[in-house]
Amino acid sequence: MPRQFFVGGNFKMNPGSVEQKKHIVDLLNQVDLDPETGTHPTTKKRFRRTQGPSTIEVVIAPPALYLIPLKSLLRKEIQLAAQNCHFERLGAFTGEISPIQLVDAEIPYVILGHSERRTLFHETSELVAKKTKAALDASLRVILCVGETLAEREAGRTTEVVNEQLQAVVDVLKGTVYWNSIVIAYEPVWAIGTGKVATAVQAQDAHAEIRRFLETKVSESVAGTTRIIYGGSVNAANAKELSTQPDIDGFLVGGASLKPEFVDIINVKRQ
Repeated sequence: MPRQFFVGGNFKMNPGSVEQKKHIVDLLNQVDLDPETGTHPTTKKRFRRTQGPSTIEVVIAPPALYLIPLKSLLRKEIQLAAQNCHFERLGAFTGEISPIQLVDAEIPYVILGHSERRTLFHETSELVAKKTKAALDASLRVILCVGETLAEREAGRTTEVVNEQLQAVVDVLKGTVYWNSIVIAYEPVWAIGTGKVATAVQAQDAHAEIRRFLETKVSESVAGTTRIIYGGSVNAANAKELSTQPDIDGFLVGGASLKPEFVDIINVKRQ
């Protein structure tokens, strides 16, 4: 069975006003999206916004402030993701969001392990793994981000670094049962927000290594079905070539998700 294509839009700490947020949502609600857009077949019923088969899944991750208002404003073909969550269910953790709060609000996805969380907020791979397990236990779906810095790539350590980040998750999940709720986002840190982008060959090579890691450390089935998406200055100009690579199953889009070209990226596989 072919892997469903996935396009995520990570708004990060944008936009700066409710009015700008409304403009972005109005655009997404009005444009002509690929008619094959819908939820993943394994999505739990409480999160399912569309019925029937679909070949592309679209998820946007606005700032937490906008998640609940957007639920009622956003067209049903597009789902929502939080940009982070804590590993505890409840407690005295000022400023944090619990995975069970996201589930209760019917937010199906959460992004974890983004390079900005790892570098700016010093989240270790072990912490990301702990959050991943907590999110999955709460029945969230996880967009798990991995990737290397420029220094690590130039030292020939891309595979080593990414495998170490993934191994931390493998160690806490202990088996195959969770993996149909994980989308892996390979995001080379040197390409995020820099305008630089990995070539299609570089991206494909990294994705193929991730798939080999899953086959070795988890299972052949998980390796074959897990979606591995690319992030790092994805835009309408480079999305087409990247999307033709056999192990690239979609994109996690940053700055371009705030612009009209996001629609072109969503529709990149449209026949």
